[in-house]
Amino acid sequence: MSHGSAHVPEHDFEPQPGLPEPLPRDETLLWQGAPDWRALAVRAFHVRKLTLYFTALLAMQAVVWTEGGHSAADTLRAMAPAIALSALGLGLVSGLAWLSARATLYTLTDRRVVMRIGIVLTITFNLPLKRIVAADLRPGPRGTADVALRLESTGPGIAWLTLWPHARPWRLGRAEPMLRCLPQGEQVAARLTRAWAQHHGGLGVAAAAPATTVPQGAQPALASR
Repeated sequence: MSHGSAHVPEHDFEPQPGLPEPLPRDETLLWQGAPDWRALAVRAFHVRKLTLYFTALLAMQAVVWTEGGHSAADTLRAMAPAIALSALGLGLVSGLAWLSARATLYTLTDRRVVMRIGIVLTITFNLPLKRIVAADLRPGPRGTADVALRLESTGPGIAWLTLWPHARPWRLGRAEPMLRCLPQGEQVAARLTRAWAQHHGGLGVAAAAPATTVPQGAQPALASR
């Protein structure tokens, strides 16, 4: 069953939303969803930090003007271009976050995780459950959560820049795909754990624990950080 799916007109060419081809008859769709764009703006595009940065710059500029003997009206007129540029910059970054979330669709089946990402150039990553050795749950703003997927080291890697912003921060050498800013992310992580366990022989749901490499036949660790 699909939950929270987001089908947009520019992806009408897809035979099934979020998937490059129809699912085989013996594969079951468990969940679909997309990032919360406001949380994505804060967590991946750092809008809150940028807001603080621009605010600090404007405050320093205001102090310089007022200490120079200028009136409040003169100070405001002088700062108007800087205020407008700051607002424009924040608006552009927020717009990128909205576009990124709108173009993204994550899919979980009983065999794989599929990530359809990309604003201008759409890229689809198929991540078989057999390649996932650990998952890391990271609570985020607005009741969302990130789920980072650690892949086995023997398979082909994925370039960090190709994944961004759907990549775990600072894991540049061996990029880890990340399902970003998921509403009800803990429930999604639980679905992923159950699917992984069933795919590997019906083991029970993994408890929260530090993310570690999991041997064949063991459970994936779900760490809350």
